[in-house]
Amino acid sequence: MRNTARYASLAAAGLLALSSLTACANDAASSTTDTGSDSGGGKGETVKIMVGGLDKVIYLPAMLTQRLGYFKAEGLNVQLLSEPAGVQAETALVSGQVQGAVGFYDHTLDLQTKGKSVESVVQFSHAPGEVEVVSNKAAGDLTSPKDFKGRKLGVTGLGSSTDFLTKYLAVKNGVQVNEFSPVAVGAGPTFIAALQKGAIDGGMTTDPTVATILDKKVGKVLIDMRTPEGSQKALGGPYPSSSLYMQTDWVNGHKDTVQKLVNAFVKTLKWMSTHSADEIAAKMPADYSQGSKTLYAQAIKSTLPMFTDDGVMPQGGPETVEKVLKSFNPNIKNAKVDLSKTYTTEFVDAAK
Repeated sequence: MRNTARYASLAAAGLLALSSLTACANDAASSTTDTGSDSGGGKGETVKIMVGGLDKVIYLPAMLTQRLGYFKAEGLNVQLLSEPAGVQAETALVSGQVQGAVGFYDHTLDLQTKGKSVESVVQFSHAPGEVEVVSNKAAGDLTSPKDFKGRKLGVTGLGSSTDFLTKYLAVKNGVQVNEFSPVAVGAGPTFIAALQKGAIDGGMTTDPTVATILDKKVGKVLIDMRTPEGSQKALGGPYPSSSLYMQTDWVNGHKDTVQKLVNAFVKTLKWMSTHSADEIAAKMPADYSQGSKTLYAQAIKSTLPMFTDDGVMPQGGPETVEKVLKSFNPNIKNAKVDLSKTYTTEFVDAAK
């Protein structure tokens, strides 16, 4: 009971810290929006986009597009909102709170089996950008996913993409999903605190959390999926992850607006492909560096290989995602998924 109470206190403190970080991200989004079409009396349509963690490097194109002024250049007033996990961004989208979600493409497949028609309209990445880390204490015995059995493994949220990928790595290596315990610990301060205190033995997270863990020497990298090569090794192919996905009905009814959004994001991806991590970091809100500009730039540099430079869905990517989800998700395993309805290249093709 004492350990439970201590962890509850730890989680509460960590969540408070994460809330503060997310609030800063939202403040940054609001301030850049305020200088856009609203204040200038522009005619741009307001679009709300929920991001599964604005300060995560894997979702960097969302805020970077805002900071580069590309939304405004397209005549749009984009409001960026933030939730700690991609599954919460998904919920906000299907409930109609927002028009778009920046999160993992795999949610489009999961939602289709639940009767929701959602599609990716621009693909930011061809690798997950995720890293499985292990605490120093557990590192001696936890050397591969084969050792997941009996472990407490951190994920951003239950039903999130980190949860999906952790389950796939387990099943692929002979460990059933009921043989380990996924623990929702968010990212950033809450994830790191859980790792330090032994509330989790390891877990899946992204930069800048990974960079901070390595810098503080509280954990080690077990599996690195920040590059296409890492994705191929761990998952057997390209894994389209970060994307802008929207409800299909909304897309079909607002094609002009969606095209402008995609134009802006494709310009950002091209800009990223021709600028250094330091230059990208310099464009982001100051608080994203969490006090260390050097560490933040390193986090961006480590994650940059995951991004596409054109927003195009990688060939074979949807099939890899389907294979991963079918390995452990009974809803998808027993369902026929129409991959052609989970993404569209219409807008990216036009953006070229």
